[in-house]
Amino acid sequence: MSERNFKKSYKARLKKRTEEASTVRKIVASILTIFVLLLLIGGVSGYFYIKSALEPVDPSDESQKSVEIPLGSSTSQIAGILEKNGIIKNDLIFRFYTKFNNESGFQAGEYQLTSSMKLNEIIDSLQSGKLIKDPAFKVTIPEGRTLDQIAGTLADKLPFTKDEFLTKVNDKEYVKELMEQYPELLTEEVLNEEIKYPLEGYLFASTYPIYVEDPTIEQIVHKMLDQTKEVVLPYKEQLAELDLLNDEMTIHELMTMASLLENEARTSENRKKIASVFYNRLEEEMPLQTDPTVLYALGEHKDRVLYEDLEVDSPYNTYEEEGLTPGPISNFNENALKAVVEPADTEFLYFLADDEGNIYYSETLEKHNEKKNKYINNN
Repeated sequence: MSERNFKKSYKARLKKRTEEASTVRKIVASILTIFVLLLLIGGVSGYFYIKSALEPVDPSDESQKSVEIPLGSSTSQIAGILEKNGIIKNDLIFRFYTKFNNESGFQAGEYQLTSSMKLNEIIDSLQSGKLIKDPAFKVTIPEGRTLDQIAGTLADKLPFTKDEFLTKVNDKEYVKELMEQYPELLTEEVLNEEIKYPLEGYLFASTYPIYVEDPTIEQIVHKMLDQTKEVVLPYKEQLAELDLLNDEMTIHELMTMASLLENEARTSENRKKIASVFYNRLEEEMPLQTDPTVLYALGEHKDRVLYEDLEVDSPYNTYEEEGLTPGPISNFNENALKAVVEPADTEFLYFLADDEGNIYYSETLEKHNEKKNKYINNN
């Protein structure tokens, strides 16, 4: 190859490499530019995303929301509960925020929070256990109250009438809706045609703070059923271990028995003994013969049940009908539930109470009648 041709070829190759290098530089510059832009966009987006997540969900929403933080909840679980209830926007950001600021010591309890609260206000409430404001209403439902009595107590305190409450809770379509929402608690048993009120016994005895100014019947019923669910369902496992009857006792039967014990005795010890009497009679296929069920069938309170009362025609009359009543006859204290699953170990088949509330137990009818003559008839 001549020198002239060599120089010409060299220049061509040099020009080509220069062009290729220029193209590579342009591509690299473009990629770097795009990468930097993506970083900037991502950073700005991330900043605004985090900034938004740290702000209140709705600054204008001051309505109270009841939020329950169970005992032993982790920060992650608390964040999930807050997001689910619309108190915070993002549970992940809440967890990072509390970790970064070394926030801890959250207390279990039922809080009244709003969507307008800032994160530091929420954290302060959870750490101090304080409520946002005092309840608008506070209603106490004692133990041993029937649904009719509960309706009267609620109507005295809240903005609806007794008849409105009873009409709602006896609406079978509404009860079926509740059964879907509380499947473990409310079963088909509450729709038994012989039952007086489907929700009898299911509205737990407790003091209920109400934080809304105009509560609906539905809100009150849910609040009370939530309490019943929390107290009653933990006993479900013990029912499977209760080897006293041929068939496993249902939640409905557990609550029915508890309501009978609630109305027969006041102390935990006597309730366990009477539970034993009831189980012994059921095993012997004897009627329970408990006076409170007769009073419930009559629909009235009396100091003493008369012989003529024992003839009332009702599935709740345990002098005429064997087995448990179709459903509970009232609400009850938790120790009545405990007596059902942990009865005393006795051979008693009979018991009676004197005018002072003392209860006497017997294994035979002969002994029972002797005690009746001694403690009841002589008085």
